[in-house]
Amino acid sequence: MTSTEDETLLYQVASLYYEQNRTQEQIGEELHFTRWKVGRLLAEARQAGIVRIEVRHPKARMRGLEEGLREVFGLRDAVVVAADRADDDERLRARVAEAGADYLARLHPAPRQLGVSWGRTLDLLAARLQPGWATGVHVVQINGGLSRSRTPTSAQDMAGRIAHLAQGTLSVLPVPSIVEQETTRRLLEQDSAVADVLTQAAAADTVLFSPGGIGADSVLVSSGYLTADDLASLAAAGAVGDVAGRFIDARGAIVDRPLDDRTLGLPLDHLRNSAVSVAVVSGTAKHAVCAAVVASGLCNTLVTDHLTASHLLNPHQCEEL
Repeated sequence: MTSTEDETLLYQVASLYYEQNRTQEQIGEELHFTRWKVGRLLAEARQAGIVRIEVRHPKARMRGLEEGLREVFGLRDAVVVAADRADDDERLRARVAEAGADYLARLHPAPRQLGVSWGRTLDLLAARLQPGWATGVHVVQINGGLSRSRTPTSAQDMAGRIAHLAQGTLSVLPVPSIVEQETTRRLLEQDSAVADVLTQAAAADTVLFSPGGIGADSVLVSSGYLTADDLASLAAAGAVGDVAGRFIDARGAIVDRPLDDRTLGLPLDHLRNSAVSVAVVSGTAKHAVCAAVVASGLCNTLVTDHLTASHLLNPHQCEEL
């Protein structure tokens, strides 16, 4: 065989083994080789540089991407964790949530008043915090989290866990995220209990949230606030996702003003003006909303995976790939 044919064979065997997860026996049967020859070809593929094996700690951070995000978007800080080829959306979300928990516990100075949104990613983050991650933190919800469906949200439990593990205190926002009329929202905001929590949320020195995608698996759909058709209409109007229940376009601007007028919680400008605003986000389905959040200044700290970070830094290159 020529050198080109040799390389083609090495690539074929390596692709079957490392990318398609075939066993050496299966590859041998398909190519009519012995198992021992397949093993030898795999070793040659590594020697030829066709295969590169990297052993990476599961919590390893990708410092080059972190530096790129800070420089390009002017972020206060960035945490980028490696996504494994075997990760599905849930495993990747758990990996990034754990990185978010580690980051929150290492913040210096530690938050004194922490504003939190809610959702699946923050549920996982709260579950990975350790007792004593901080001391005496006051946790306050920044948007309503009562469910309109028969399945309750975990918003209050999640916020309560974060506070409990920090030997802190908790203020919940005991209202829905979205109500049916703007007048209802205004009346609720005038209630002293609600107004007091919103005032506390606005005074938080650190805000923690996870932007939501525009897919039908949105927690705002499962919680009964919106339907899949509602999300499709929002997407058609330019929405790329939501931040604390408020739907934004690629520039970070509110998409549906009447819907936003029915949404209870901190206005987005409070996130832009917060001393520390931490977004925790993962997965290709959230690339667009993550880009909007970072580019529009809704967060100054980003915790994400390396595929999302690469997309933010080189969106056109990622699209071509």
